[in-house]
Amino acid sequence: MRGTSRASLQAVENRFAPVVRAAGGPARTIGEELFALVDALDASGALRRTLADPSLEADAKSGLVARLLDGADPRTVEIAQALVRSRWSADADLAHAAERLGFVALLSAAQSAGTLQQVEAELFAITRALAGQREVRRYLLDEMYPAQARGELVERLLGQQGDPITLAVARRAAVAPRGRRYVTTLNHVGDVIAELRSLEVATVVAASPLTPTQTARLADLLGRALGRAVQVNVVVDPDVVGGLRVQSGPDVIDSTVLSRLADARRQLAA
Repeated sequence: MRGTSRASLQAVENRFAPVVRAAGGPARTIGEELFALVDALDASGALRRTLADPSLEADAKSGLVARLLDGADPRTVEIAQALVRSRWSADADLAHAAERLGFVALLSAAQSAGTLQQVEAELFAITRALAGQREVRRYLLDEMYPAQARGELVERLLGQQGDPITLAVARRAAVAPRGRRYVTTLNHVGDVIAELRSLEVATVVAASPLTPTQTARLADLLGRALGRAVQVNVVVDPDVVGGLRVQSGPDVIDSTVLSRLADARRQLAA
């Protein structure tokens, strides 16, 4: 059943990703409007159930979402109508799909401006900076604190530095955690960026820093294993077991378990 939702999202994304990318800078507006739809769905179970109900007429749901987004960019309305016309295996999947497309739109604005790689690096830097900040991470997740306060905390942490899209993504992740840990959302956005850049992202947790040469070798090894170009992000953690841990999407490769990574370590040391 979960495959039904993934297939629906992929079909809508394949259809509208080129449209969003072609929008250029205004793609950010499309993203913000899709996030507003997500907030409305999260705030009203009745609305979410209605728009995701496969037994209701598609035209009726399409008209409802058009009224809900009255005044929005026509492309936003078209995307939302395609979403409510799709079949979802669970009510919540509709909001998840709208959120993902919102991030796609936001990041497409950065891609149009030529700053997508910078946004990726800045978001990864935030995840590294939060590694030892348990109280900050807890605050950013706890919905007992007002959303506005969580957003303002992120703005204070980032100051005036970084790309505007970095700030928009980082703030959105704080204001609307949607039950996820803050860093989890940023990692999800990193996966979206990788898709936009036609890359696979692998986060490597190492006991000690890797040299640029070692990082390049590891990217090559992982690329050959995964069949796709890989960008390696390195996090240093002296306590990591075995000295090397790699995560790519949902897949975790621990060098203490898999001989392939043991071989990789030997090649890196060569």
